[in-house]
Amino acid sequence: MYGMARPRKPLLSRARIVSTALALIDSEGLPALSTRRLAAELGVSGPSLYNHFTTKDEILDAVADTVIAQVDVSALASGGDWRTGLLDWARSYRAALAAHPQIVPFLAQGPGRRPAGLAMADAAFGGMVEAGWPPAQATRVCAMVRYFVAGSALGSFARGFVDDPGAYDPADYPHLGQAHLLAEHQRQVDEGAFETGLRALVDGLALAHPGLVPPDGG
Repeated sequence: MYGMARPRKPLLSRARIVSTALALIDSEGLPALSTRRLAAELGVSGPSLYNHFTTKDEILDAVADTVIAQVDVSALASGGDWRTGLLDWARSYRAALAAHPQIVPFLAQGPGRRPAGLAMADAAFGGMVEAGWPPAQATRVCAMVRYFVAGSALGSFARGFVDDPGAYDPADYPHLGQAHLLAEHQRQVDEGAFETGLRALVDGLALAHPGLVPPDGG
């Protein structure tokens, strides 16, 4: 009789390393990621990782680029109305970062040499320049969107309030009588705040630069 074959371990690959690293960061935060911990999660020896990545920072770069690759900047890069493109890009950007908030501090350092990050920057900047924005101003607008999106994805205004009404004594905080309800409506509050701010930013840009708005208002 032939003995039963041992189940084969899944082959180690860059994609598997990156997905496992992202899951670890999502659940426990950036400090939890080490090559030793990652190897243990993958069920391999530490040196096996170095067949695919040279350093931990290289792994982090790949994880960050995987997140940024989910961002859709096509509306801005298509040459249509820059306001619609900017809104669509910012919303997609926030959705990608909000799904993985623990990686945002690393992403905030900039795209470096990461291909997806550079491709997004190139498409956003190029779309704004093609829409008529001077390069220096297009750079500032793209940077502004990045700051706004990263800040929105990193923190939650609503989650900053406890759900205990006793914490907000009206004698001390006469205007916070409903603050204990904010956490219960976190998504509605935070997404509404982002949308309000984003609209204000884009509308403000349109008012400041009326020559870049189509005559029919887009």
